[in-house]
Amino acid sequence: MEGMLGVDVFLYPDGLRIATPEDIRQWELDTASQVSSQVSQEPPVRLFVALFPYNPAAMSPNPETAAEELPFVPGQIIKVFGDKDDDGFYHGESGGLSGVVPSNMVSEIPVDDDYLKHQLMQQGFLPVDHTCTDPSEESSVLDDLVVRRMVAIFEYDPWESSPNMDSNAELAFRAGDIIYVFGDMDEDGFYYGDLHGLRGLVPSNYLEPLPWE
Repeated sequence: MEGMLGVDVFLYPDGLRIATPEDIRQWELDTASQVSSQVSQEPPVRLFVALFPYNPAAMSPNPETAAEELPFVPGQIIKVFGDKDDDGFYHGESGGLSGVVPSNMVSEIPVDDDYLKHQLMQQGFLPVDHTCTDPSEESSVLDDLVVRRMVAIFEYDPWESSPNMDSNAELAFRAGDIIYVFGDMDEDGFYYGDLHGLRGLVPSNYLEPLPWE
């Protein structure tokens, strides 16, 4: 109908009434405050990798709560929320499941870069020593889980420049590309790296370390 104006109406304890500009401004401020409060209360998301196989039904120190724990295998990436509780457990998610995670069976991946976090969560696993079943051997496993950020200083085309017979396992990249590498270089001087979600071998002499921002 012509001539009708849109108005905001608030429901108050004493009934409906048309909202004044001051009412609307106060409502916007209250809403923004509530959203900010909810965001600030959300625990930080951290990424961990499983160091050992864990079957709660058979291995949990708390059989009565084993159903609340998350099973995992070595190398499985687990998204953890906040800090561990007084019993030494984290709250985490992995593989579409959620539950508590024993802190002595996992190790945090030292990653602050949001892009790499996303890539690691998409990947779901990191290469680890699957023969390691003793938590006392944790230090040797951790050495293989170091994630470093590097920048390419030269362009590299495996099909033209690779010294290896099988260049299909290598990544091509351009100067300036940021590559995330896992662990130490192999005996041929190559790292295992990730570039925009593609993974493969990259020559160490084409890269320079790039500090985390």
